[in-house]
Amino acid sequence: MDEKKLKLYGTNWCTKSANLRNYLQSIWLEFEDFNVETQPEAEKTVRDLYDGKLKFPTVTFGDKHLKNPSTKELDAFLKENDINP
Repeated sequence: MDEKKLKLYGTNWCTKSANLRNYLQSIWLEFEDFNVETQPEAEKTVRDLYDGKLKFPTVTFGDKHLKNPSTKELDAFLKENDINP
């Protein structure tokens, strides 16, 4: 996995995960999509960020992460990290 690539950790049934996934696709931004319920490594990654708790959706870029962001918060995160479509 590329550490300097935007990553989304969520589930298929989570509306917020789906909304973020759809939003990133709508702005033509490339990202890696992980399901924390079916991918044990993804679950471990998220639990490591939150002291063993499984919190999603989580967006990561390098060593930075954002928990359950709104699209406005996600836009600010993308801008702050100079991530452009």
